Amino acid sequence: MKGFMEEFKKFISRGNVMDMAVGIIIGGAFTAIVTALVDSIIMPLISVIFGGISFEKWNIVMGPGEEAPVLGLGTFVAAIINFLLIALVIFCLLKSFNKMSEKVKKPEEEAAPTTKKCPCCFSEIAIEATRCPHCTSELPAEE
Repeated sequence: MKGFMEEFKKFISRGNVMDMAVGIIIGGAFTAIVTALVDSIIMPLISVIFGGISFEKWNIVMGPGEEAPVLGLGTFVAAIINFLLIALVIFCLLKSFNKMSEKVKKPEEEAAPTTKKCPCCFSEIAIEATRCPHCTSELPAEE
C-alpha cells in the first residue's frame, strides 16, 4: 500500500497533471459561458428566424397520455450548436496559440563541428589536429 501511495504521489505532483486539472476547470467554466450564450442569445434568435417557435417546444411525443416518452429535438439542436461553438472557439484559440509559439521560437544555431576528415585516409579526427593520428600525414592549415 505504501508503494502505491508513493507512486500516486509522484503521478499527482507531475506538472502535466496539474496543467490538465486547470484545463478541465477552465473548460467547465467556459462551457457554462457558451451554454448561456446559446440558450439566452443564439437559440432565441434562431427561434425568431423560424417564426417565433420556441426550441423547448420542439418535441415529439411518442404516444398518448401525459406519461408518454418525449423526444426533445429542440434541446438536441441546442446541444449541437453549443458543441459547434465550443469547438470553433477552441480551434481559434489553438490556432492563435500555435501561431504565437512559432513566432516566439528562435531558430536553433547549428553547433560548430568538432571533427573533420583527414584528406589522405578519410579518418575522422579532431578539428584542431594538425597531423592525422591514423596515417600521420601533415594536414594543411585551415583558413
